[in-house]
Amino acid sequence: MGAGFPRLLSGDDPPVWSILRESGQSPFILACDHAGNRLPERLGDLGLPAAELQRHIAWDIGAAGLAQFLAEALDAFTILQTYSRLVIDCNRPPKAKDSIAILSELTAIPGNQALSPAERQMRLDEIFTPYHAALGRELDRRQKNKIPAVLIAVHSFTPVFKGNSRLWHAGLLYNRDGRMAKSMIEQLEREGGLVIGDNQPYALGDDSDYTIPVHGEQRGLPHVEIEVRQDLIADEAGQRLWAERLARTLTSSWNAIAEG
Repeated sequence: MGAGFPRLLSGDDPPVWSILRESGQSPFILACDHAGNRLPERLGDLGLPAAELQRHIAWDIGAAGLAQFLAEALDAFTILQTYSRLVIDCNRPPKAKDSIAILSELTAIPGNQALSPAERQMRLDEIFTPYHAALGRELDRRQKNKIPAVLIAVHSFTPVFKGNSRLWHAGLLYNRDGRMAKSMIEQLEREGGLVIGDNQPYALGDDSDYTIPVHGEQRGLPHVEIEVRQDLIADEAGQRLWAERLARTLTSSWNAIAEG
């Protein structure tokens, strides 16, 4: 947007993304689309009580910490998105109905009601597009320099959704290419005591997801979307435990694919 046009983000707002291990040497690229729950100053509180902005409707609880420890364990380039998914969901196609949610689970989002096309475009232009451009630049750099890249989307899910309990400890998601996910599911289940979802609690698809279909499938990269139940990674101890577990299975799964 040029001079004279309103902007969503001001100088008081933080950057849209942060990067860990920018020079990471492993093939893994970690993307945490729902890492933060920040709201731009211009949007106030979206008409929500502060407690709602700490709930899973606003971000993926524990995912940023999990991604941080995974980045360290794998020496992996990692990008964390700063703003709440209630501003714009960076893992939804912009044309998706829930790209900017007016209702999340059972909670109405007052600040998202009846947005004008210009207001929607500001969120797309200033948050969604720059974040994905930053991720794309790293993937382009690797492709240009013939450096292997394995895309890992890091998410978390709530233990109870609309009154229904979710018993999975974690889920591995995929669409057309299930190589990484299937290998990881097999390994995690062998550890015993874990209930691992195969495309659960969500099924990954072109209409419901963005990061894996666009950056992973369209580029032909090995990939997987990881979902860990939020109560298991709500603190540092849980995040470290799951990072160690996932780093081990990610490495083993990628080695099997690379050698095959």
